[in-house]
Amino acid sequence: MARMLKGRSARLGMPPGSLVYVGERSPRRPRITVMDYDASRFDETVLAEPRECAGRRDTAAVTWINVDALAYPGTVEEIGTALGFHPLMQEDILNSDQRTKTEDHGEHVFVALKMLSWPDARETFEIEQLSLVLGQRYVISFQERAGDFFDPLRDRIRQNAGRIRRLGPDYLAYCLLDVTIDHYFIVLERLGERIEAVEDAVMTRPRVETLHDIHALKRQLLLMRKSVWPAREMIGSLRNRHTPLVSPAVQPFLRDLQDHVEQVIEGVATYQALLTDTLATYLSSQSNRTNTIMKVLAVFSAVFMPLTFVTGVFGMNFRRVPLIDWEWGFVATVGSMALLGALLAAFFIQKRWL
Repeated sequence: MARMLKGRSARLGMPPGSLVYVGERSPRRPRITVMDYDASRFDETVLAEPRECAGRRDTAAVTWINVDALAYPGTVEEIGTALGFHPLMQEDILNSDQRTKTEDHGEHVFVALKMLSWPDARETFEIEQLSLVLGQRYVISFQERAGDFFDPLRDRIRQNAGRIRRLGPDYLAYCLLDVTIDHYFIVLERLGERIEAVEDAVMTRPRVETLHDIHALKRQLLLMRKSVWPAREMIGSLRNRHTPLVSPAVQPFLRDLQDHVEQVIEGVATYQALLTDTLATYLSSQSNRTNTIMKVLAVFSAVFMPLTFVTGVFGMNFRRVPLIDWEWGFVATVGSMALLGALLAAFFIQKRWL
């Protein structure tokens, strides 16, 4: 399970704007891919050096620069220096624990967002930092690791499908946010399936492992809420900013995107309440099971208590005990004890205590 906060010890004592990567280290070198497109043409290439991004800033076409594997801060620094990024913004790009937000730096808008994905081989979802920089004619996306779920978007650009090749970089930034938030629903659905399985286990045969599953799901939902909740504020801030980088034509799409985030947040809140009820049901069932066991043990004790009294009386070490010399004394005593036990059991059954 991922931690709520990632270690920041490497940055302790450093001045603001120090470029130190906070996140999981990867031996892979950063890879910079570029897509240039407009309504009539398309070009795709891989840059050898980060400084080459400067020549892509003022092109007539829309440029999408994607940078993955941020374990080397020098790459972000070179790109930031070439494009005039503020040092604090470069620091935020390298901080994989950065809270979801948006900032307007005049010539560009910076957006930080969490990418959630659930690989088939994993028991929980993965979180990755996605940083977007929206400029006049470009969008730069920074990802922690190699590989993403933007391939359908790339195919739409290559095949000139839909409206993406006819609109500007602000629409491209919206599409990146839209794909990212769509995957929130996929993660939420996977969590919902597991919650339903836990509910069935609680209602049929609750075990200690079921309690562990409930607490694990509660942690996952809390982590997802931490990742998703600020996205509502981020998109609202992006909609309300009066910047020429976001055209009025994109505003309806951002409004729809905000509705999607609201649905995810409501889904997380619903599942959290459902898990709380499931936990209460589990604890109640365990308490009822314990009470049932204690009731059975109490009935057995009540049945054997008078029998123990009888054996205690006849087991006393006195010289003369009634019936001790009677030929049928043992049989009569055992028979009386059996009859007394049967009468007590019948009484408990009549009272529906058994």
